[in-house]
Amino acid sequence: MIKQKLTKNFGLKVMAFVFSLFLWLIVVNVDDPVTQQTFSNIPVSLENQDIITQQGNVYQVLDGQNVTAVISARRSVLQDIESDDIIATADVKEMDTDTGLIPVEISVANLTAGRDYQTAASVPNNLRIQVEKSGKKVLSLTASTSDVSTRDGYIIGNTTVSPERVTITGAESQIEVIDRAVAYVEASGLSKDTDLTAELRLLDKNGNILDQNQLTNNLGEDGITVHLEILGSKSVPLNFGVSGTPAEGYQYVGVSSEPESVVIYGTQDVLNEIDSIDIPDSEINIDGAAENVETSIDITPYLPEGVSLGDEVTGTVIATALIEEEGMRTIDFLVSSVKINNLSDELQVSYQPDAEVSLQFRGDQERLDALDIRNAVSVDLSAYTQPGTYEIPVEVIVPDGVTFEEGATVTLTLSEKPDDGSTQEEGSSETDTSDQQGETAQQEEEEQNGQR
Repeated sequence: MIKQKLTKNFGLKVMAFVFSLFLWLIVVNVDDPVTQQTFSNIPVSLENQDIITQQGNVYQVLDGQNVTAVISARRSVLQDIESDDIIATADVKEMDTDTGLIPVEISVANLTAGRDYQTAASVPNNLRIQVEKSGKKVLSLTASTSDVSTRDGYIIGNTTVSPERVTITGAESQIEVIDRAVAYVEASGLSKDTDLTAELRLLDKNGNILDQNQLTNNLGEDGITVHLEILGSKSVPLNFGVSGTPAEGYQYVGVSSEPESVVIYGTQDVLNEIDSIDIPDSEINIDGAAENVETSIDITPYLPEGVSLGDEVTGTVIATALIEEEGMRTIDFLVSSVKINNLSDELQVSYQPDAEVSLQFRGDQERLDALDIRNAVSVDLSAYTQPGTYEIPVEVIVPDGVTFEEGATVTLTLSEKPDDGSTQEEGSSETDTSDQQGETAQQEEEEQNGQR
C-alpha cells in the first residue's frame, strides 16, 4: 500500500523536485549572484629568489612589481574581501629564461579557490624580471644643506657626515649609473650646532635622483647623521696701514674704504676676541703721491684664524689713501647734520639717506687738525619759497686762521607740508620754523663728522 503511494504519479513528483531545485537556484543567484571585483596595486612577492642569488646574480623587476587582481565570487563573499587579503606570488622556478617572464598566481587569504570563490586572475598575468651580475660601489657621503636655513645673523659652517661612506649593491646596470651619494637634510631657524637625521639620496651625473627600490646599502638601522656647525656673526671695522711718503707739500690724512666694515662669521668665543680686521701697510703705497691713492685689496688672507666672510661676500674692498696739500683739510659731512635756516613755514625739506658733502678748508695745519665743524655747517633757504629740488650752497663758520673753500652744495628737496601735519618717510627731514635746524639721527654720527 505504501509502495503504491510512493510510486503513484512518480514522474510528476520528479518533475516537481527538479522544478523546485531549479527555482531555488534562480532565487539564490538573484539574491547572491556571482560577480567580479578588481583590486589594484597588489604587490607581488617573489619565491625561490635564491635560485638567482646563489649564482652571484641579482635581478630587477621591469615594468613594476604591482599587479591588479580580478576576483570572481558571490557578492556575499566579495564584500568581505579587502586588498590586504589578496596574495600575489611569482615563483622563480617557473621563469621563462628566454623572456624573463614569471607567471603571477593570485589567492585570497583564508578562502579556498573553487569553493569560496570561483576564479582569481592577475593583470598582467606575468612579472618580468631581468637577471644581471651583481655590482657594488663605495661612495663618499656629502651633506646636502640646500633646504637648511638659519636665523638672521647665522650661517652654516662645517658639516660632518656619519658614516663618511656608504656601500651600494645591486644590478651592475644600476650601479654604473650612480655618480654620487648625498646625505639630504632639511631644517629651518637654526642658531646653534645641530645633529640631523639624513636621507640617503643617490644621484646620476646630471644630478637626477635615482630610484633605490632594487638597491641595497650597508647603513643599517642607524642610518645617516649630519652634524651642522652654526656660526654667529659680528660686524668689525677695517684698519689700514700705508707705506711710503707723499710728495713734498702733501700729507697723508687717512684711509677710507668701501665698505668701511665687514661682517665676519665664527664661533662666539672667536668673535669675542676680534675687534677689527687689520690690513698691513704693504697693501697701500703712497710714496711720492700728490693725490688720493685707490687700491683694490683682497682682505681674506688677513682674516683672523677661525673666521670667514659670508658666502655672498667676495672679500675685495676698495681702499683710498687720502692725500692732501699741506695746509688743507677735507671733511666729509653728513647732509643730515647740516643746519636748515629760514625754511618757509609752508614747506618741508628732505634729502637722500646717508648723503654727504665734501668740505675743504685751508689754514694753519695745527688749526686744521683741531677743526670741529659739527655745529658750524648750514644752508640758508630764505630764497627758496617754492617746492622743488635744489642745489644749495653750504655755509660754514670757521675760526680765525682757517678758510672755507666755498663752492660745496647739498641737494635738498622742498615740498609742501601735508595738511594733517604728518612727517616724511625715513631719509627725510622736516622743519616747522624758518630758523629750525636739521639734526643727525645719532650723536655718534655727529662726532664722526667732526673728526674726519
